[in-house]
Amino acid sequence: MIDFLRGILIRKQPMHAVLDVNGVGYALHISLQTFDALPKPGSEVELATRLVVREDSMHLYGFGDEEERAMFELLTSVSGVGAKVAMAVLSGSSVAELRDHIGTSNVGALKSIPGIGKKTAERIVLELKDKLAKTASGTAETAVSGGGDARQEAYLALVALGFSPQAVESAMRKVRESAGPDIPTGEVVKQSLVLLRR
Repeated sequence: MIDFLRGILIRKQPMHAVLDVNGVGYALHISLQTFDALPKPGSEVELATRLVVREDSMHLYGFGDEEERAMFELLTSVSGVGAKVAMAVLSGSSVAELRDHIGTSNVGALKSIPGIGKKTAERIVLELKDKLAKTASGTAETAVSGGGDARQEAYLALVALGFSPQAVESAMRKVRESAGPDIPTGEVVKQSLVLLRR
C-alpha cells in the first residue's frame, strides 16, 4: 500500500493534483480543503494517501494530513458511503467541523454539503457518532495521563484509523522509547503505524 507521497507538485485543481515523485507522475483525488492548503505548483509537498481498488479501477486519494485521511476512512466505513461521497463530505467541511456535526447529530449541517442527501447524512451520524465518542474518550484519558497536546493528536489520529486504544498506547510507547520524547508528532504517527500494521 502507498502510505504517503513526497515530491514536486506539478499542478493542482479543485479535487485533483499531480505529484512528480522521482520522475513518476501520480494523479491524486483531493478534497477542497487539501486543495486550499497546497502551495503553488513547483513546491515540494507530502501527502498522506489511500489507494482504493475496485473491480474495474484503481484510484489514489491524497490528504493534507493524517487526520483528514482518518476521517476519510471512517466515512467510507459507513454503509452506502464510497470514496467519492467521502471526498465530497471532506470538501464541504473541515475535519473539526465534521466531528462537531456528527457529535451533535447535526444532520442539517451535513445535508447542506453538496451531494449529501438526508439519508446519507443520517447514516453518517448514526454509524459514526459512537466511534467518534470513543475516540474522544480515549483522547481524554490520554490527556489525564499527562501526554500533552502533541501526544493527544497522535493518539487521536491512530485510534481514528481503527486501531484499539491499547495497541496504540503500546506502539506509541515503543516509538518514544526508541526515538526519545522530542520526536515530532507526525513521526510518532508514522512510526507507530509501522508497528501497528505488522
